[in-house]
Amino acid sequence: MHVTKTPADVFFILLGAILILAMHAGFAFLELGTVRKKNQVNALVKILCDFSVSTLAYFLVGYGIAYGIHFFAPAAELAQENGFALTRFFFLLTFAAAVPAIVSGGIAERVRFYPQLAATFALVGLVYPLFERIAWNDGWSLQDWLQRHCGAAFHDFAGSVVVHAVGGWVALGAVLMLGPRRGRYAANGNIAAHPPSSIPFLALGAWILVVGWFGFNVMSAQTLDRISGLVAMNSLMAMVGGTLAALLAGRNDPGFVHNGPLAGLVAVCAGSDVMHPAGAFVTGAVAGTLFVHLFTLTQNRWKIDDVLGVWPLHGLCGAWGGIAAGIFGSTALGGIGGVSLAAQLAGTALGVGIAFGAGLLVYGLIRSVVGLRLGAEEEFNGADLSIHKITAVAEHETHW
Repeated sequence: MHVTKTPADVFFILLGAILILAMHAGFAFLELGTVRKKNQVNALVKILCDFSVSTLAYFLVGYGIAYGIHFFAPAAELAQENGFALTRFFFLLTFAAAVPAIVSGGIAERVRFYPQLAATFALVGLVYPLFERIAWNDGWSLQDWLQRHCGAAFHDFAGSVVVHAVGGWVALGAVLMLGPRRGRYAANGNIAAHPPSSIPFLALGAWILVVGWFGFNVMSAQTLDRISGLVAMNSLMAMVGGTLAALLAGRNDPGFVHNGPLAGLVAVCAGSDVMHPAGAFVTGAVAGTLFVHLFTLTQNRWKIDDVLGVWPLHGLCGAWGGIAAGIFGSTALGGIGGVSLAAQLAGTALGVGIAFGAGLLVYGLIRSVVGLRLGAEEEFNGADLSIHKITAVAEHETHW
């Protein structure tokens, strides 16, 4: 039975879309503050252009794959119910566009500009909506199969797996195809440190993301009658848990401290509507700890040059969030129930497998066909000068 959407529903989901759109400014400043100064302009331009390409890809291809809906009808038809279908597209687009924004942080400082935009189109037009259809639109009846065999469907309320794990595992494939920045790892085992260029900008990016995340999670209800203060409270507790855990595990390091709340929020997305706040706090704390330790292992021991640590932050904490929904969402641990740990494990594994395979495939194809990396001299000069012909700050003061 079709339920008529009210103008209030349109306004509600539009506010959510605007809040998540603002999160892309957070992605931009988080990357800007982390990369070296010679790559700051590129971080800003890349995030904005990735969002624009994502919009076209999702409008032309991706949304149709995920939901079987297109917007090639007359405008009068599209405007029915105050245009709720259009604002819902806008809202879900901001989720889809988060995938290349996540990837951007992993491959920063050495990726070619237009090949990355081509990858963005492929990811948002084909890869992301494939799993989105499975998880959020019961594509190919896989959710029904999980319901029958595991006692519940795969539950991902706001995208721990659908958005964050997918983005993080795509990024791992991309980073492996791209290779480390030149000079990062020496043949004798030495590692060149590249500290953040601006802790204030990094912190600004983190705070913008944190604030926008309450639109990301709470507005995932999509209509006013489904809104729940529990989602807001659980998001808050997971954010706090992630922050404090990263503070302790990271030994006061400001980079870890400001990524800690993001780790907690990534992890709580999936089960934010079914967990008890105490369970959300533990989920966030585990995620904050996981990020600190896996970021260090990835960079220093495994020598995977994931610049912003997006694989541990989004890939691993997102996967943990999918599993945590099956643990802390259960009634035995104070949750609302209706979840199955087996279904959460299966759904999370499927999302991870699709994303990692797609990351290797998409970026491997681009590398073999047109090339993926900046040249050695271009990388030395920085992406700002090599691609955009300008630096973030004038090298010499002008007097005219």
